[in-house]
Amino acid sequence: MFSYRHAFHAGNHADVLKHALLVHTLDYLNRKDTPYWVVDTHAGAGLYALDSDWAAKNAEFADGIGRLWQRDDLPPLLADYVARIRQYNPDGRLRHYPGSPWLTLDALRERDRLRLFEMHPTESDVLVANLERLGKTALRQTTIYAADGFEGMKALLPPPPRRGLVLIDPSYEDKQDYKRALNAVKEGLKRFATGTYAVWYPLVQRREVGDLARHLENLPVKSWVHASLAVRKPAADGFGLHGSAMFVANPPWTLHAALQEALPFLARELAQDDRATFSLQQRAA
Repeated sequence: MFSYRHAFHAGNHADVLKHALLVHTLDYLNRKDTPYWVVDTHAGAGLYALDSDWAAKNAEFADGIGRLWQRDDLPPLLADYVARIRQYNPDGRLRHYPGSPWLTLDALRERDRLRLFEMHPTESDVLVANLERLGKTALRQTTIYAADGFEGMKALLPPPPRRGLVLIDPSYEDKQDYKRALNAVKEGLKRFATGTYAVWYPLVQRREVGDLARHLENLPVKSWVHASLAVRKPAADGFGLHGSAMFVANPPWTLHAALQEALPFLARELAQDDRATFSLQQRAA
């Protein structure tokens, strides 16, 4: 069973950026024996069929993961990410794409835990069904809430082991999501100041995008990394996604250097016109 909603965009350039950072951050958390929790505020369905009618309609994955699929010269951050995707396509054909819940479950150890929020009833049902197919270990480690992740995450912080990652990646179809994403990080930091918070947001022609970026960089945290990738120039009519960004508060200390190598590669290889570009800023501890 697979999702029909996010499948329109599964594996596109925005997923490449988001999930490459996620894989790197999880690998970093695994360097210590202490367990950790991952809270995913907008989980989706977990696994997507790229050969379904939904994904094939726009085939956005072709200009995302598809451009990296056969490469053997990837920077380490991207090589690790693509290796995880290949686990779901053992015959070498790109047909399945794992979302953030599945990439997280791949990284979790026995005592680590995953908490998923998905408010859309159809998407939530598919998520539950997909998880049940993974078996007892995944079910034991994971709790799914058919609820608002912005609100629900508060009750889970701080996690019992005092180590964790919160991934915040709404669709931003509702303009209020920009403000709610920022407030979620602020509230999270009050409860769990040492946690890692990863916020994905789209690059679109909206004033709220610039406001969110500026406010995130002014958060009272010792360190952050802010990366953006634009694959084409903004559309003349102001509509459409021309790129995306990830802001990570309390990031792995290894992340900035990894992105310094990966982002120029992505801007070159995922470019859809001559206006593709990237940016990378940090506040070092």
